[in-house]
Amino acid sequence: MGTDRDTLERLLAGNRRHVESLPEEHFADVQTGQHPSVVAVCCSDSRVSHEGMWGVDRPGTVFTPSNIGNQVWDDDNGERIVDGGVLYPIHHTGTDAVAVVGHTGCGAVTAAYRVATGGDPPGPRGVDKWVDMLVPVIEEALESGLIDRAADDEAVINRLVEYNVDYQARSLCAADEIPDRVDVYGFVYDFQGVYGDEPGRAYLVSVDGETDPDVLAERVPSGDESAVKSLLYGDGSVE
Repeated sequence: MGTDRDTLERLLAGNRRHVESLPEEHFADVQTGQHPSVVAVCCSDSRVSHEGMWGVDRPGTVFTPSNIGNQVWDDDNGERIVDGGVLYPIHHTGTDAVAVVGHTGCGAVTAAYRVATGGDPPGPRGVDKWVDMLVPVIEEALESGLIDRAADDEAVINRLVEYNVDYQARSLCAADEIPDRVDVYGFVYDFQGVYGDEPGRAYLVSVDGETDPDVLAERVPSGDESAVKSLLYGDGSVE
């Protein structure tokens, strides 16, 4: 095992600061249960703040499963099933909204794109499992006519990121395990200035399977129309 204790020291010091910053009744409302308003399926990426992106500073607000490529499913003996991290809050805590959150420059999408175009999986096996589940999504995207395969890799990958978010959201909308009462949102978290000039903005690209930016702009609260952007379907502000 490693002998460098710097990381451990930083973790413990950070937790001390966390404890010292909490008001006395910080956990009072959630000590005996949780009722998060949304389950946000994010990519496992250190650059994506799963609660911070929503400005959340109270426990019990966002249920935050994450995995490689913000995928809503898992593999169960060769059968693709909706991931338990998505289903648990919906079926056991009364959560009635899902947000699928991809991000610009996604390494999982990049790896799946490489495999889909003849490259090798990144390894090790635990990573390859998730990349392999993502490859059919990328292959479908490349055949969809929505991706300019002649564009540079960065442009292709960011469009594939959005396609994957749409695909994952549509999969939830079609899943029998997701009750009709549940709203499904798709977002792309942009920290690279791909969608606009506001790094850290979560851009809405899908609502209950709908991806037309004009339709989505009518569904958001007044003043939030600029949060609706699409690389795939266009909205007059993204090229």
